[in-house]
Amino acid sequence: MTTDRHGHHQDHQADACATEALGQRYWTVDEHLADVLAAVTPLPPIELQLLDAQGCRLAEDVPAGSDLPPFDNSSMDGYAVRTADTVNATERYPSVLAVVGEVAAGAGELPAVGPGQAVRIMTGAPVPPGAEAVVPVEWTDGGTGTGEAARAMAPARPGEEVRVRQEAREGAHIRRRGSDIAAGSTVLQAGTLLGPTQLGLLAAIGRASVTVRPRPRVVVLSTGSELVPPGEPVGPGQIWDSNSFTLTAAAQQAGAIAYRVGGVPDDAERLRAVLDDQLGRADLIVTSGGVSVGAYDVVKDVFEDYAGMDFRTLRMQPGKPQGFGRLGGPGGVPLLALPGNPVSAYISFELFVRPVIRTMLGAADVHRPRVRAVSTAALRSPAGRRQFLRGRYLADQGAVEPVGGASSHLVGALARADCLIVVPERTEAVAAGEVVDVVLLRD
Repeated sequence: MTTDRHGHHQDHQADACATEALGQRYWTVDEHLADVLAAVTPLPPIELQLLDAQGCRLAEDVPAGSDLPPFDNSSMDGYAVRTADTVNATERYPSVLAVVGEVAAGAGELPAVGPGQAVRIMTGAPVPPGAEAVVPVEWTDGGTGTGEAARAMAPARPGEEVRVRQEAREGAHIRRRGSDIAAGSTVLQAGTLLGPTQLGLLAAIGRASVTVRPRPRVVVLSTGSELVPPGEPVGPGQIWDSNSFTLTAAAQQAGAIAYRVGGVPDDAERLRAVLDDQLGRADLIVTSGGVSVGAYDVVKDVFEDYAGMDFRTLRMQPGKPQGFGRLGGPGGVPLLALPGNPVSAYISFELFVRPVIRTMLGAADVHRPRVRAVSTAALRSPAGRRQFLRGRYLADQGAVEPVGGASSHLVGALARADCLIVVPERTEAVAAGEVVDVVLLRD
């Protein structure tokens, strides 16, 4: 076996090749991911009411049917005036104007502003004809003649006057029609993720519903007779089910509507019954456990009854055993069967399930962001496998440090990690200070 200048072995696939010689194929991570993504497409568009569309992506461009704002309106409480009537106004020598009416938000009929006149106006109210600017109430005596600006919003009285103490420039404190959005312009593009601000914009231009790619409905279940729901006592040989919580939360974070079914014992009839019950509400099913070669792994036997399932051994660690297919054949519900070890299940989700959910959503980029960073420690990796180590990304240093060990049961270390350190198949050792690929576990 030869090595390169870093001491990395160049012939690292002896274990996989020996296995393949016996008739079992090892798939690469990239091959498996390509097959999985080739089998799924964005969900068909549907029209939803605005609040039901939160978290979905637009399936089409949205044009504005009218200007926003739809009319010139005041951005302040104050007085609508002609600019010529405020020229050279000061605190000592204010302009004295006759108050001829008031305009509140939602007003229909508007009093006109003539020479030497002013109209009391509220924030958001339409600017009356003849007015060229709005002077804030703080620039006036409040229209009482006593200097009590606090009474400025009282109804105008016959013969009332207002003293304006600053000169107003044309357009001051007026929000012009169409200054935010012009009629006919595209306000949101297809593929936009709809959150609170986007939904508010749609409402502001008068849209009550919108055409979107719906959020996929993902059913998550764990398999294993040893699993006990959290909060219940565990007996000998039993553990609390954590995978269904981890994977359900991960599916929600990816943008799906996720349903946690929980643990299903190693019983073929029970598993068939659960699957049959869930098929009607699922766009995607994700399972964990039962995909290895154990004598009690009934998952593969059950899935084979539905046809269209393929179980594979991948050149990766953790997460070597994987299953993928459609329950019921080519037109059935996609199913990804993940390993049962908690770290293996989560990393498999990030690599394979999350891209599927993002594809169904119609997202432009379905993968987690990747960066290059300097490893703060020496790393080891098995020959012929792509290793995914848990790490903490030190952005300010351009570095990454490993967290915990490589074992697939270390959930404590996984909870402290915010990235995955990738060691390629052809690398068995990485020296401290070398640059590695890093998958960030955040958007």
